[in-house]
Amino acid sequence: MSTAHAPAPATALTAPTPTAALRERLSLLAGQAATSGADAILISPGADMRYLLGHAVASHERLTCLVVPADGAPHLLVPTLERPGWDGTPAEELDLAISTWTDGQDPYVALADALSEACAGDARVLGVDYYMPAMHALGVQAAVPGSELTLAGEAIAELRMRKDPAEVAALQAVGAAIDRVQQRIGEWLRPGRTENEVAADIAAAIVEEGHARADFVIVGSGPNGASPHHDASDRVIGAGEPVVIDIGGPAPSGYYSDCTRTYVTGGSAAGGAVDPHVREVYEVVRAAQAAGVAAARVGATAESVDAAARSVIAEAGYGQFFITRTGHGIGLEVHEHPYMVSGNTRLIEPGMAFSVEPGIYLPGKFGVRIEDIVVAGPDGPILCNNAPTDLIVLD
Repeated sequence: MSTAHAPAPATALTAPTPTAALRERLSLLAGQAATSGADAILISPGADMRYLLGHAVASHERLTCLVVPADGAPHLLVPTLERPGWDGTPAEELDLAISTWTDGQDPYVALADALSEACAGDARVLGVDYYMPAMHALGVQAAVPGSELTLAGEAIAELRMRKDPAEVAALQAVGAAIDRVQQRIGEWLRPGRTENEVAADIAAAIVEEGHARADFVIVGSGPNGASPHHDASDRVIGAGEPVVIDIGGPAPSGYYSDCTRTYVTGGSAAGGAVDPHVREVYEVVRAAQAAGVAAARVGATAESVDAAARSVIAEAGYGQFFITRTGHGIGLEVHEHPYMVSGNTRLIEPGMAFSVEPGIYLPGKFGVRIEDIVVAGPDGPILCNNAPTDLIVLD
């Protein structure tokens, strides 16, 4: 297995996407529109827009929309009051046509005009991204007589799921940043504190270590660890308990971290000895996670990664307690394509980035999860996380 132990340069935490790369992405998406039979693809603010323009501004109920025609020049429509937010952004460097609409005007008529200009004529089949609000999608459809809406999410995912070298560097840099937080968990996790208290300290450290913000901080102590998406609570953490710590967030670059480790608090009545059942479950999950990482190779199927990890847990007799998929893609969103799950026969390609995070969740008792981000490299899986996976018993 190939692992990247040297952290990516810290500048990768903030590095903007080169204009040339954005121009190529827009061109590739136009090709995807043509292949899918869409006259144009409509992109709303969010990760897709940031991927294509290097910038995105949340416009709340007001319509902001990027039009990418199958044949023609891309066009960006923004509310007049938000136009200054695009000054000096890559959208201007791309020589993108930018038009505005003002409160009191019909934004959907403005978008219909932008579509007519961008597509040099009629635009009837309109692909919309996964996250366009229904009021916008239906508003566009009403403003363009005879139009048909289709989902363009898969076409966009085809581009985003393969990371280029700069994106891989960004994932490695933010992965190293979240590793530094995991290696500091002993500063905050101890018996007598609540999960919320520990979570607040971790969230602050995530920003200290270079993230733009903490997007999620799961602190699942004791029986709460058996709930994979437990957040944090006022439960007081006990001595000798396993605690699942799943943390992550975006770097200023926009690329996300996501890393889980399971710790055991100190101060147990047994003088620091780990409950044998906890250790047994932990070692099963550790072996399963290693098997999943090893299976994450170019040419393998996504479901084979899931199967590799799942088989280890099933053979140990805990199959019914592995209740999640093995992994999810990651990039400008913490969950994106491809997904490491049974039934996904997609072949893993170079540059695909995803988590490998098997777990065992024993209701009413405890849970164990270990998670790393992996990039499929030409010579094998590349780990973006390198915090130790050994069971750590805190003092």
